[in-house]
Amino acid sequence: MPFSAILLYALAALAEIAGCFAFWAWWRLDKSPLWLAPGLLALIAFAWLLALAPADHAGRAYAAYGGVYIVASLIWLFAVEGRQPDHWDIAGGLLALAGAAIILFGPRS
Repeated sequence: MPFSAILLYALAALAEIAGCFAFWAWWRLDKSPLWLAPGLLALIAFAWLLALAPADHAGRAYAAYGGVYIVASLIWLFAVEGRQPDHWDIAGGLLALAGAAIILFGPRS
């Protein structure tokens, strides 16, 4: 996968997680409803970025993105929420990333 595709998926994951976290913060952490505005903008950016994914079908792009999203979520868990992923988190993230690679790079007829 070219670096630009990796960067695209990583930016899409960051936008999706940030957007969803804005809703989480408003709903679960009693933050101001003003958190919803940047959350919506982040989710719009996510959808736009994922639509740029270099895949031949939307479903394949979304499936491959799923592995990247899982790893990005674990990075968010550590970097933003201050929780160390355990060995099960890491194993699951690596397995999901391997699945994403198979989906993207598997030979097609």
